[in-house]
Amino acid sequence: MNTALVKAIALGAIAGTVAGLFGVGGGVIVVPGLVLWLAVSQREASGTSTATIVASSAAAMVAFGIVGNVDWSSAGLILIGSVIGAWGGAWIAERINERVLALTFAVVLAVAGIRMVV
Repeated sequence: MNTALVKAIALGAIAGTVAGLFGVGGGVIVVPGLVLWLAVSQREASGTSTATIVASSAAAMVAFGIVGNVDWSSAGLILIGSVIGAWGGAWIAERINERVLALTFAVVLAVAGIRMVV
């Protein structure tokens, strides 16, 4: 097996585990992993991460749903906003400088991390 394939599978396993544990994974794990570990551009990492979120979210949703840990009415409402927001975010990501995109992503991760600890 080639190194990139092994790294991609490991990255997916890590992201899936984090998604199942904390409800995050795509952006937090996959984007930095793709950029830093697999040398993918920031823009392509964002798109690739978004594509993988569908399957990992579905798997976690089933696991949480089976035991009754999904508030379906809230999930449905959030889904509406998420679809609109994701479309808009992707549109913006394609139009801004890739360095600005990367720096903005880093700031969002740092602020989220700090807010979770404080």
